[in-house]
Amino acid sequence: MSTEPATAIATAIEKPSNATPLAPVIELQSVSVRFGSRDILQNLSCTLSGRSIGLLGPNGAGKTTLINTLLGFYKPASGRARILGHDINSDLRTIRGLVGYMPENDAFISKMTAVSFVRMMAELSGLPSEAALERAHEALFFVGLSEARYRKLGTYSLGMKQLAKLAQAIVHGPRLLILDEPTNGLDPVARQRMIRLIHEIRSDEQMHVVVCSHLLRDVEDCCEEVLILKRGRIVHYSNLEEERRANRRFLEIEIYGANGDFAEAIESLGCECAATMNRLKVVLADGIEIRDIYRLAAERNVRIRRLNFRRDTLEDIFLRAMESEEARKP
Repeated sequence: MSTEPATAIATAIEKPSNATPLAPVIELQSVSVRFGSRDILQNLSCTLSGRSIGLLGPNGAGKTTLINTLLGFYKPASGRARILGHDINSDLRTIRGLVGYMPENDAFISKMTAVSFVRMMAELSGLPSEAALERAHEALFFVGLSEARYRKLGTYSLGMKQLAKLAQAIVHGPRLLILDEPTNGLDPVARQRMIRLIHEIRSDEQMHVVVCSHLLRDVEDCCEEVLILKRGRIVHYSNLEEERRANRRFLEIEIYGANGDFAEAIESLGCECAATMNRLKVVLADGIEIRDIYRLAAERNVRIRRLNFRRDTLEDIFLRAMESEEARKP
C-alpha cells in the first residue's frame, strides 16, 4: 500500500468558490440542546477562528452532540450557531457543502470498493459524477490508499478504514474538516501517518480542521486552539501557544546537594519556590531573570546541575479545567 500522496494537497482538497475566508470558523451564541427534559449542551458561547481546533472533554461531555448540532442533525433548543459565517438553521445546505466529516464509527457499505464509495460520497456532496470519480482517485492517492482503492471496504484493516473515512471527508474540497476520533484504535505507525496527514491538510491556507478526541496527545500534536467541555458546558478555552508562552517563567531546577538557604534566598526575591530534596520548582517574579538565580547559587556555593523551563502540557491545562469545574459545583 502506497503511503505517499500522488497529488499535491491543493489538488486533493480543492476549495469551493463560495468560501468566506474572513468569517470565524465556528460561532456559538448561547447554544443549548435538550433531549426530552435532559439538557445535553447548556448555553455554549464562543468564537473559534484557528487553523486547527481541538475539542476535548471526558465521556459524556457533549462533544459528539455539539458536532451533530453543527452538522444540522440536532436542532438547538435555544441560541444560534454559525459555521464559516453561515447559520446552521437557515444555511444548512451551504454548510454541508463546506464541511467534511469523518465520523468516529464506521459507516461503510462493505461490498463497495473504496473508489466507488468515495465517489458516491462526493456525488452526495454535490459534485457531478465524472468530477466525483476523478476526485475520489485523488483523495485516495492523498491518504495513501492508491494501491488498495479497488478492494472492497469489508476487506480493509482498521487503519485502512480510518484512511478511507478521511478520503471521503476531503473528497469534495471542504473548507472545514471535522475529525471525530481520527486515530481511534490505530497502532503507533498508523497514528503517525494520520497525524502527518492532518498536518498536511491544515497547512493549506483556506482549510480549517476540528479534531474531536479523548487523546490529549493527538490534540496537542495537531491543534492551535482547544475548547474543553464538561457536562455540556464550556469549562475552558485555550490558545495553546499563548498559554504556553504565559508559563515560560516556571522553572525546574536540580541542584547538587540540599541547601535550604538557597530556596529561602530565591523566595526573598519575590519568587514562589517549592523544594523537595535536591529539586526546586520556581515561579519567577516580575523583573527576576535566570541570571539572578545563578547569582544566588554562586553566592551560596550551590551547583546547579539542570535548569529547565517548564511549559504547561495540554494534560496540565485539561486537568486544571476539570479541577476548576469541580470546585464550582455546589
